[in-house]
Amino acid sequence: MPVLSLNHVSMSFGSLTVTDDVSFEVPAGEALGIIGPNGAGKSTLFNLITGNLTPDAGQIHFQGHDVTRVPAMRRCLDGVGRSFQIPQPFDKLTVFENLLVAATHGRARSEAEVMEDCARVLERTGLMPKANAPAGSLSLLERKRLELARAMATAPKLLLLDEIAGGLTEGECQSLVQTIREIHAEGVTIIWIEHVLHALTSVVERLLVLDFGRVIGIGDPAEIMESREVQEIYLGIEV
Repeated sequence: MPVLSLNHVSMSFGSLTVTDDVSFEVPAGEALGIIGPNGAGKSTLFNLITGNLTPDAGQIHFQGHDVTRVPAMRRCLDGVGRSFQIPQPFDKLTVFENLLVAATHGRARSEAEVMEDCARVLERTGLMPKANAPAGSLSLLERKRLELARAMATAPKLLLLDEIAGGLTEGECQSLVQTIREIHAEGVTIIWIEHVLHALTSVVERLLVLDFGRVIGIGDPAEIMESREVQEIYLGIEV
């Protein structure tokens, strides 16, 4: 049984179709990358998966259950975790307090129940030395790590990463990708939207390409990137 499946999902804003008959499945333990030009519908797709948006047509199943109209908070409690493209932590709270907020509300547990788990997340995301630092004092890489840590604090069965490598230097990107690779190696199912292709393809087993809200390819990353249609649409190359 796949962790996530979308069946003929469509979504429009007025006359603009942003998700066009999208269908795919994500098996447990897989890392799926999503690429596409700006405006392709990638963020809308994430919002449909998390429950921030409700599709006009089609069904979304999470762990075998129809969640098409299940609200976002319920999906988070059930195990859908997400990072956002622009980190927006609680700047005046410490890094550890940010994780406590995510864990208590994202898992409906008391602080006492989640403190040890939050400490483990700090270790696995490389943030333990910054545990007591105000989130507002962090560098961009540290804020990206905190965004990842807050998503992990909710104990996700499905982790959605939205351009988490964007804006980083090459060295910072490699450092963060190594952390993501380690998390994936522990069996966490991941869907990752990213423009930094070498970072993405070093982790994911499959690539899905979106253009104008429709899936134009899904499969082995090397084969997808060799596709004439993908090169013309995504890379802007006339083949």
